[in-house]
Amino acid sequence: MTAPVFRFAPSPNGELHLGHALSALTNQRMAAKSGGRLLLRIEDIDLTRCTPEFEAAIRSDLAWLGIAYEQPVRRQSEHFACYEDALERLKADELVYPAFMSRGDIRAAIIDHEASGQSWPRDPDGAPLYPGTDRTLSSRERRRRIDAGTPFAWRLDTAAALARLPDQLNWREWGDETMAATTDIAADPLQWGDVIIARREIATSYHLSVVVDDALQGISHVVRGLDLYFATSLQRLLQQVLGLPQPTYFHHRLVLGPDGRKLSKSQRDTGLAALRDAGETPETVKAMLGF
Repeated sequence: MTAPVFRFAPSPNGELHLGHALSALTNQRMAAKSGGRLLLRIEDIDLTRCTPEFEAAIRSDLAWLGIAYEQPVRRQSEHFACYEDALERLKADELVYPAFMSRGDIRAAIIDHEASGQSWPRDPDGAPLYPGTDRTLSSRERRRRIDAGTPFAWRLDTAAALARLPDQLNWREWGDETMAATTDIAADPLQWGDVIIARREIATSYHLSVVVDDALQGISHVVRGLDLYFATSLQRLLQQVLGLPQPTYFHHRLVLGPDGRKLSKSQRDTGLAALRDAGETPETVKAMLGF
């Protein structure tokens, strides 16, 4: 029987905080309980914000917490060709389109719509859905704009992708860390609208790279925070249309700050380095998180 494969996949665009520690420790504990393997993936497709210094800090923090992972570590910035290949497959299947609307164009369309007294739909993160007015442009007009140097991004035609599926789209979710039972969750990728799959300057996005990497690394168990629960719908759609295997998911609780919001890398007082400098030990940090 093949051993389960887990992964902890931070972005090196800031220091790890207590929320990251919870996720890494949960992955470690579930991997140990199931006789599984734990991988580290560095999600650094954002070449402007991700730095080697932050990556080194991630590795130091994980070592301090006593979290071991297999080598080699996959670094996304070294595998853009894999994501470009997946993008080309989506293009060939006519499931993505070049979207030319700027942020100003999108804002103007929303203002016009809401001036009529109607609210504009928003995704689970609260961002307005893309209007999609350029979804129906002719191939000739698309080519003319691209050749003219008009900025664009590749967006998923979510409705078209869903229409290709023969059955209801679901994902498997564990109820708790014991992995005793799973529930089928109905996926609803339409709540995200036509998301960006790749940009002209970076031929991928978080959603595309994560499903490609999970497949290439043989990830069978995706354990991550509840803040990514709704994103699973969209990622399951990409897995399905790209013919990629489906992992089983567990979305653990979040660590909240004093304001009741989930922690961010800008809140340095919850950073692992700051806690270490303040005299905390791996044991006290784990105790803070219930380990």
